[in-house]
Amino acid sequence: MLSEERHRAIATALRRRGTVTVAALSSDLGVSTATIRRDLEILAEAGALRRVRGGAASLHGSVRPEADPRSFADVARTATAEKQAIAARACSLVEDGEVVALDIGTTVAAMCPLLLERSLTVVTASLAVVRALAAAPAVDIVILGGLLRPSYDSMVGTLTESALAQLRVDRAFLGSSGVRADGAVLDSTPSEVPVKRGLLDIATSSYLLADHEKLPGTGFLEIAPLGRFTALITDRSPHPFEITLPDGEDVEVLLP
Repeated sequence: MLSEERHRAIATALRRRGTVTVAALSSDLGVSTATIRRDLEILAEAGALRRVRGGAASLHGSVRPEADPRSFADVARTATAEKQAIAARACSLVEDGEVVALDIGTTVAAMCPLLLERSLTVVTASLAVVRALAAAPAVDIVILGGLLRPSYDSMVGTLTESALAQLRVDRAFLGSSGVRADGAVLDSTPSEVPVKRGLLDIATSSYLLADHEKLPGTGFLEIAPLGRFTALITDRSPHPFEITLPDGEDVEVLLP
């Protein structure tokens, strides 16, 4: 690859990500780390980027939110029978005429085929949900605007959060990346956490959809205590030692 091609590739990566590392560029472009360092120095001297330890940063920054390790489509292809059963149990709680909020995530999206013939208003920041319900004859869809996260087909950011604050819904169905033993509901995507908290704030009733692999699952950002939810919908009843809520807090567990 010619140096001009590498420089264009580096500039493109910076526009998309805001920052790049020497190691990642070396792997992506198939050249040595020494070559990448020279390229970054040349671009920095030309005023095209700012050198930082281990890589470079865009002079203008980036508004693009963080990407996921796996895309929504990839995760959706591996949807399990457990997730389908959880989705069916969640749909059994929905009554015609209600306003329901559907979070991002494959388990929540699995509810969509079961809602196609229902009469509802659906509030969502998930484009996967929008596509799945767009042709439903009696479903009105309120799409939350914002900044697109292409890897997970979701909208995030200040505009999304502002739109949420103007709404009230009967039920909200949320996903997460894990539930800690002390009942902390976790996620690993910083831009998604405020949206999930916003859904909890506007819902009369809220439900966490989590299969047994999410107990405890993963995550380092707390969405809310499990006690904030009306119920946990899962495929297996957690054992008493798996989740211990603080004194005075409880949550109903619903099974398929």
